[in-house]
Amino acid sequence: MTGIHPHNQVPELKDYNVYTSDPVLRRAVERGGAGWRDAELVRQGAEYGAEATLRAAEDANRHEPELHTHSRTGERIDLVKFHPAWHTMMSIARRNGIANLPFFDERPSAWTAYGASLYMHSQIESGSTCPTTMTKACIPVLRHNAALFGAVEAKLAATEHDERDLPLEQKRSIAVGMGMTERQGGSDVRTNTTRAVPFGQGPWGSEFLITGHKWFFSAPMCDGHLVLAKTDERGSTCFFVPRWRPDGSKNPIHIQRLKDKVGNRSNSSSEVEFKEAWGVLVGEEGRGIPTIIEMATFTRLDCALSSAGFIRQALAQALHYTRNRHAFGKALVDQPVMTELLGDMALESEAATLLAMDLASHFGSTDALDVAWRRLMTPAAKFWNCKRAVALTGEAMEVFGGNGYVEDGPMGRLFREAPVNSIWEGSGNVMSLDVLRAVSRNPDDAHLVLDHLQDVASQDARVLAQVHALRDAIQLPPAELERQARRFTQRLVLTAQACLMLRHASPEASAAFIGSRFDPDWGPVAGISAGTSDPAALLRAAWS
Repeated sequence: MTGIHPHNQVPELKDYNVYTSDPVLRRAVERGGAGWRDAELVRQGAEYGAEATLRAAEDANRHEPELHTHSRTGERIDLVKFHPAWHTMMSIARRNGIANLPFFDERPSAWTAYGASLYMHSQIESGSTCPTTMTKACIPVLRHNAALFGAVEAKLAATEHDERDLPLEQKRSIAVGMGMTERQGGSDVRTNTTRAVPFGQGPWGSEFLITGHKWFFSAPMCDGHLVLAKTDERGSTCFFVPRWRPDGSKNPIHIQRLKDKVGNRSNSSSEVEFKEAWGVLVGEEGRGIPTIIEMATFTRLDCALSSAGFIRQALAQALHYTRNRHAFGKALVDQPVMTELLGDMALESEAATLLAMDLASHFGSTDALDVAWRRLMTPAAKFWNCKRAVALTGEAMEVFGGNGYVEDGPMGRLFREAPVNSIWEGSGNVMSLDVLRAVSRNPDDAHLVLDHLQDVASQDARVLAQVHALRDAIQLPPAELERQARRFTQRLVLTAQACLMLRHASPEASAAFIGSRFDPDWGPVAGISAGTSDPAALLRAAWS
């Protein structure tokens, strides 16, 4: 989209198709076997790029959630009120399959289709992805309680957003959140103090009353939450805790306050206190952490996909701006140093998209390599894409100059959204340690992944050298390797991205990626070298 404005101001990027303008994404969908979803993704792409959707996303973040703890007559209601635009974005996410598609469509390629929708939605409004992707991720966990799942299955499978605050049986669809961390422990959930005491047996199995707190409870207006609490008999256990008790009374989950977050402003994250809140057992008593971590595996994939979307949107905004802004007699995009920067951003975006969409394609399969790839690359991809999104959204903001640093432009919200994915579901240190944990617990998986990478890397000596370095690293003593956890994870991801570029990118793009990412000068500043003599060619290929 180009055209010279009389005051050299760039018109808003709007009424474009987020899907058809992204050739890397569209090829990933076809390669992942989800061509059957292409027409629907074209529809979604037009919806996401439409001005009406952009305004809804903007309004949902400008008019933030409001907490109302009590009614006018003094009863606890613990109600979070949202602007109508929030429900518009939640409706779009639900309709587009982000809450359930890969668990109710038996085709393995549904994971690729799902990944494409989440990747696009995240570019436009990220807060609504939190309760939506948690709902999707809870589905396999809730199946551990067959009676409970039977009661809510149709409501989880529904593609209509139901904003009404009602007991479960009265809802057309439901959203499910998660409550794991507490103020004293954070990621170390073994230190949790929330207690659960038996309350009897009911139609959904063992019932408990839960007392304690959660420091981050996302999102409190969900119809139910998966919650970690300790029983006296067995310790940490997973429970489903609905917003309303089966007798129709409000469950005593008291919202203390909403978090005043840096970004993700449309979404309500809260601190809560449980006052003998009613819940039912999900999974085996005493096995709460591995039970709920099953959910986290899927949401970590979502972080990698969402951050790839942030990087793509940063590139799209930067390209649109520089093609329409002029300085020193020509468009910014044609200034050599800007062309070099944008070429580097295009490489970063392509590699991030390939990494996330390829990872999604490995879900839904029991093949040994697919399982091994998921175990190692899910935390690795989350680590890398999330960190790179922070850097690349910052670079894109700088491309806009002062116009990027004002709230009525697109870059401020995108920049503030980026860090949450690095933090949510485990920080960078946690992710890199999880990569090493996967290597130590499943050494055969590590060798499967490295064997696969070596087969592809045989095309390029520089990439092959990285595979050999990874093999050497996993032989180090555990304490020494742990100190290098971030270095190892970075090397693993860059090697995987290089191999994906060799397999799926153009020869020019893959050569540029490998030439730059394994150059000793690469890293601290984007745009130092795109590794090609023609970075403009990368830009032409990045936007259809």
